[in-house]
Amino acid sequence: MTQHTIAGTVLTMPVKIRKAHQHMAMFSVDADAAQKMIDYSGFQVCRYLPGRAIVVLMLMRYEDGDLGQYWEYGTNVMVNPPGVDRAPGSWSLRALQSAGAFIHHLPVDQAFTLEAGTKIWGYPKVMADFIIRDGNTYSFDLNIDGQFVVGMDFKSGLSVPAAFTSKPQAHPTYSYRDGVRRETLGEMTLSDVRYRPGGARVRLGEHPYAKELASLGFPKRALVSSSAGNVEMSFADAQEV
Repeated sequence: MTQHTIAGTVLTMPVKIRKAHQHMAMFSVDADAAQKMIDYSGFQVCRYLPGRAIVVLMLMRYEDGDLGQYWEYGTNVMVNPPGVDRAPGSWSLRALQSAGAFIHHLPVDQAFTLEAGTKIWGYPKVMADFIIRDGNTYSFDLNIDGQFVVGMDFKSGLSVPAAFTSKPQAHPTYSYRDGVRRETLGEMTLSDVRYRPGGARVRLGEHPYAKELASLGFPKRALVSSSAGNVEMSFADAQEV
């Protein structure tokens, strides 16, 4: 059992999140553009259809967990596991089953989770501000250094029976920082889950992060969007890969 000291607080692994809520949307993007965006990492995008890759945009509100309360936005690109080298031009829907999320953007609004995320897992956390609008449409705006980056507007989805969502899901996430590639294994349990086809609108600013998203064809229609009224999670130590 390992421990990390962050801002004078000792964290014992695995880190646990007891209550959070999530909004996410999945998009099909040009695979070559996605690969160009993450080439620096050495990871290979998962081509699930000819010339296509999956990018997931996500907003999390952490309410009760070892890292405190905070908002977090993520740009996640689905990639092949390390060591799985698929021939250029090859594709497979089945490949998505073993793909993991490479975390390309991860702004947060609290200093403690920023330090923990960068030091323990090598995540690309930066400080940001969030504006949340919770009404008939759930919306957020993300700003970094006073500059608008990205906003999303979510329509409510249809409730999914708990029998289909309550089983814990194991999933790897990947990161790259200071020349080191890392894999972090985590577990997630979702409840009060809603899905709908499409259902999410993306708005972009002029920040460099926004221009990277624009290079993928954003704004564009989501394949599917979802929300989870509660998320429980745990994160192990990162391993170099």
